[in-house]
Order: sequence, then structure tokens, then C-alpha cells
Amino acid sequence: MLIECETCQVRNLACGECVVTVLLGEPYERRMDIDEGERRALTVLADAGLIPPMRLIPSDERAS
Repeated sequence: MLIECETCQVRNLACGECVVTVLLGEPYERRMDIDEGERRALTVLADAGLIPPMRLIPSDERAS
């Protein structure tokens, strides 16, 4: 999964409640790639209440 904060539809609205912010700090202009195992691990941690869930809602447009 490719996370591109600059193309997220809830950028500046839900950043403070997103695991990307917890992991990387302010996510603006950030891009990260997580594999399926990492995604499952983040889901387990979020389900346990240890971290916030990912709030990414990708838009159709891609960052250049």
C-alpha cells in the first residue's frame, strides 16, 4: 500500500487522528509504502487501542 498524504481527501482534517502522523510526525508531503504484513500489524495495534487507525482516503489524482 502506498500512502501519499498530499493526495489524501482528509488531509488537514484527520491528520491528527492518523497513524501516519504518529509514526512520522506531520505527514505533509510524505510518502510511504507499507506491505501487507505491516498493514496487518498496524490494524492489530489500532484494534487494541495502542495507535490510531489509518485515516487515508486516497483521491483519484496522483501526486507528480
